[in-house]
Amino acid sequence: MADDENPDRSGEDEFQELLRNLLGGAGGAGIDPAQLEGLSRMGVDPAMLQQIMGQMQAAFTQSAAAGGAPDGIDWSGAKTQALHLANRDGLGITAGDRTEFDQAFALATLWLSEATTVSDLASPPVAITRGQWVEQTLPVWQELAEPVADSIAGALTSVLDEQTPEEMRQLVAGAGAFMRRIGGSMFAAQLGGVIGRLSLEVVSGGDVGIPLMPDGVAAILPQNFADFGRDLEVTDDQLALYLATRELAHARLFRHAKWLRLHVISQVTDFARGIHVDTSALEDLAARFDPSQPEELRSLLESGALLPQRTPAQEAALTRLENLLATIEGWVDVVTADATARLPEAPKIAEAVRRRRAVGGPAEQAMASLVGLELRPRRLREASAMWRAVTDAVGAAARDSLWDYPDLMPGPGDIDDPAGLIVRLRARAAGEAPPRDAMDDALDALLAEAAADEAASGEGSDGENPADGGDGADGGDSADGGDTAPDDPRPV
Repeated sequence: MADDENPDRSGEDEFQELLRNLLGGAGGAGIDPAQLEGLSRMGVDPAMLQQIMGQMQAAFTQSAAAGGAPDGIDWSGAKTQALHLANRDGLGITAGDRTEFDQAFALATLWLSEATTVSDLASPPVAITRGQWVEQTLPVWQELAEPVADSIAGALTSVLDEQTPEEMRQLVAGAGAFMRRIGGSMFAAQLGGVIGRLSLEVVSGGDVGIPLMPDGVAAILPQNFADFGRDLEVTDDQLALYLATRELAHARLFRHAKWLRLHVISQVTDFARGIHVDTSALEDLAARFDPSQPEELRSLLESGALLPQRTPAQEAALTRLENLLATIEGWVDVVTADATARLPEAPKIAEAVRRRRAVGGPAEQAMASLVGLELRPRRLREASAMWRAVTDAVGAAARDSLWDYPDLMPGPGDIDDPAGLIVRLRARAAGEAPPRDAMDDALDALLAEAAADEAASGEGSDGENPADGGDGADGGDSADGGDTAPDDPRPV
């Protein structure tokens, strides 16, 4: 018995040894029962402490096995959960499926070449399973969600520190990193569940609207394609051709405008970095949290209750992102419509795709709750109308040239007023200076102000430097051999 062997040991000594045993890998299995009973003298519930430390030790052990840092976030749980859901009812790719989509992609490639000047992909498009979609898109999901996971994990650590009595803070100082891992790992598992459910809904690589697939890769999920077309009452071959064309257009655009991928991802992460967790909700939960039943924390994560109302800065970031996604998908819509004009059912399929993107499925709604971000282009119809007006006015080549550089890409004002964009494009084609706008006037005013400041500064310098005055000219004359130098009254 611990007390019999060391009768002079204090309860604090016992608590320190217990923490060392639990955090060091014992997990409670080798702890002397008398040691646990002695904690009651300090007002600590031994059973509760053992459960907490057991979860902490498990989180740490999983992280070490995955090669993660003790204070980082272990994303292996996200992958495990996502693949579990994706493969649970997942089907393989049959030879018939592969042949069908190979043919659809081949014809879609020819049609797209007639509708856009954006070049073809370097690698052939593919048919993939749900599990393969998870594997290929998970790195991007992790990048998008990491700021939110950090915020939640940091909030849990902060709440632990605030809820710990002063006399015990030194004893549990090492538990903060483990609590951070627990919060991060739990968030990662929830994210994995959302991605797994999303794998049951997406039809193609670009279906969500953001560049999830590796650069230059176009893909279709045959299993989800069958589910999507079941209630549309269109033939499979027309649906396959339309979706293949749309997926190729999306992948081509991101491969052509190499800056666009980073532009989209950075806008999403900028929004996510502004998220701050509602610590009051966590503090309320901490007062009654039972580590052996973490369902309440999972429920808070899933519902979005931990993410407070958006700040004005976040609302502005979200508006910019929505305009960007609408601009991208509006171009994809118009190019796809032109390329599939031969398909009798193309307008019907296009409307179904637009409605699906506008409403979003259950998994996409879960993503909005978990990360606070809705990846839906609210101005898709207006953006499509802009691209249609530009195409009709100046043609596909001039339209597609707007993706050559970031500063050429249409902005929200162009969506509102396509006529102004068309005027600029026509002026550029004619070699004329583009019409002036408010930004030009502001830039001219700024340059004029800078020039005036520089002139004023120069005048002050001239007045202070006598060498620049008229006397210097006289000295110059004397150098030419005149008689004025000896009579100069100025001291040498």
